[in-house]
Amino acid sequence: MIIYVNGEQRKYVEGATVANVVNDMNLTGKKIAIELNKEILPFQQYTTQRLNAEDHLEIVHAIGGGQHDSFLLAGVTYHSRLLVGTGKYKNMEETRLAIEASGAQIVTVAIRRTNIGQNPGEPNLLDVISPDKYTILPNTAGCYTAEEAVRTCRLGRELLGGHKLVKLEVLADQKTLFPDVSETYIAAELLVKEGFDVMVYTNDDPIAAKRLEDIGCIAVMPLAAPIGSGLGIRNPYNILTIIENANVPILVDAGVGTASDAAIAMELGCAGVLMNTAIAEAKNPILMASAMRKGIEAGREAYLAGRMPRKRFASASSPIDGLFF
Repeated sequence: MIIYVNGEQRKYVEGATVANVVNDMNLTGKKIAIELNKEILPFQQYTTQRLNAEDHLEIVHAIGGGQHDSFLLAGVTYHSRLLVGTGKYKNMEETRLAIEASGAQIVTVAIRRTNIGQNPGEPNLLDVISPDKYTILPNTAGCYTAEEAVRTCRLGRELLGGHKLVKLEVLADQKTLFPDVSETYIAAELLVKEGFDVMVYTNDDPIAAKRLEDIGCIAVMPLAAPIGSGLGIRNPYNILTIIENANVPILVDAGVGTASDAAIAMELGCAGVLMNTAIAEAKNPILMASAMRKGIEAGREAYLAGRMPRKRFASASSPIDGLFF
């Protein structure tokens, strides 16, 4: 049977227990908390709680250094839910310092626009973001057809020595930079068939998001607002619907402007946020990268904590019994 652990599919035999999953993930005896289908499961029940097909487990644990719970992409565990780009910085040193301040573990590069592998003597981006330290995420920025996007992914795979993880975006026009969803479907199907692990940029459309998941994309990345606009999340209810219907990680991509936008995305339940312009075009990119890191962490903690219900009228925080009057 298939169950989902932190958004990733896992196969187990009928009758498997939560304890079996904990053991498989080498978490036995460690301080963890588990949600089963969005309900907290007491640790005393791990050995007796049997799992059913399509059950969803969320497993979290505390991490030193102010980091938060992990999530999985293509079978790899990441502790940072902030993904960053490398464009628009003043120089390589600013790029390096901003990425370090962000705490990101996944860094996206536009293969056709970076200086990777260019003329001898020019700074090399891979010297700044070493594949030994970061997961390099080639993207298809600037592609307007499925054919261009697939060719770019193949180039990225060759350049990075068989790298399968890619970010797919196929744009409709230069003015809006909205995704061309029909071309995105075509490209996604081809790349999945070729064995790529595809993270895909799309509209904040629940139907399109679900179809891309069904095609086999490992993560779906709806826009918050147009690329580079800094407008923040314009349609949180669509994003929420996408998350509620998804069995893969949902990451907001594009349109974030400041740390509060990142926090809102995380409070909705997103697995992460990818951004570039919001950091690179801030007056102090390095400080903004640090702020984005904190916004991601705060939003995720708020999501896990569960916010209080909204109320129309006031509700006293202190009891009125025992007042002296």
